[in-house]
Amino acid sequence: MLILLPPSETKRAGGTGRSLSLDGLRYPELTAVRRQLTDDVVRLSADRDAMIAALKLGPKQHGEVEVNRMLWESPTMPALDRYTGVLFDALDAGTLDAEARAFAGRHVLVHAALFGPVGALDPIPAYRLSHDSRIPGAPMKRLWAPVVAEALAQHDGLLIDMRSEAYVALGPTLAMPNSFYLRVLTDGPNGSRRALNHFNKKAKGEFTRAIVQARIPFAHVDELCAWAPTAGFRLEILTPDSGARELALLV
Repeated sequence: MLILLPPSETKRAGGTGRSLSLDGLRYPELTAVRRQLTDDVVRLSADRDAMIAALKLGPKQHGEVEVNRMLWESPTMPALDRYTGVLFDALDAGTLDAEARAFAGRHVLVHAALFGPVGALDPIPAYRLSHDSRIPGAPMKRLWAPVVAEALAQHDGLLIDMRSEAYVALGPTLAMPNSFYLRVLTDGPNGSRRALNHFNKKAKGEFTRAIVQARIPFAHVDELCAWAPTAGFRLEILTPDSGARELALLV
């Protein structure tokens, strides 16, 4: 089983790990693209105004230019600890015990705009890059989508895709027979359901934390749906008109 999480714009600074080594990241077949994009970002950081424009930085965010300039030299920390924000605050990786963290390392991925999917415990530096950042060269979607989709397709087990649709575009999984896209919904009037925004991220973080703490590598989606109520969650398989495989996490 794999859980595929989106990244966060906000990240924890610093780290105690050695500087970036692309060889230490999951999916070594992505190394060439990772190296190209990292080099391109560092190179663009030499032009402060160009980097500010590429990242759409506000006046209080200009320090991110220096963060990107130091990508090859700055310290690293596990991806699950690097990201902050609503989803990762709810996941609260720092309070997981050693066995839960080891489980996350095997079964949780974070789809970084700069590195593609990385393992939860893969060491990465602080960086600033989004799915829609305009770095000179190939657009992000053209650069990432084919190689990420191919890398993920090597997994033949259950994959729960919790990414935003913008990150799904950087590596589609819909062609995978055991891949399910998770939506966070709430019950509305007259039996209707609606998607959530802020609580979407919180629910995904809490659900991921529960799976990691349970340390059960579910082999089939029916097993996951049967387990969910025992952990306090409502999870249903959806059958949309498109025929896509989707899950509803109901809150």
